[in-house]
Formats: sequence, structure tokens, C-alpha cells
Amino acid sequence: MNKMKVNEIRNLSTAERNEKVAGLKEELFNLRFQLATGQLENPMRIRQVKKDIAKIKTVQREEELKAAQKA
Repeated sequence: MNKMKVNEIRNLSTAERNEKVAGLKEELFNLRFQLATGQLENPMRIRQVKKDIAKIKTVQREEELKAAQKA
């Protein structure tokens, strides 16, 4: 999986974003397990997954703040 772009994330619905976060968290768990057992081939993938999760959560928070400002 390639790095996620912020514009791509903004085009997703809230449900799709939540689904992506859940999938990425599961992948991160598996990567950490592989790291602990010495089976991880690409350790940089852990960093990339963590950053993708952060990007999605940032976009979600921005939308929450916009909605709160309008109300």
C-alpha cells in the first residue's frame, strides 16, 4: 500500500475513513508482532502506517471543528 494523500482522505466519507483507520490499526498490530518475532521485512512500513493513521485522524478532527464552528 502506498502513502495516503490528504486529498484522497478528504474525498472519503466518514464511514470509509473509520474503516481505513480500523484496517490500518490491525495492520500495525500485525507489523509490530512480526517485528517482535523477527519476521518483519520492511521496518519502515510501521512508520508509514502510523503516519497514515495520523493523517486520517487529523482530517476527521478538522471536519469536527468545522462542524462545531458552523453550529
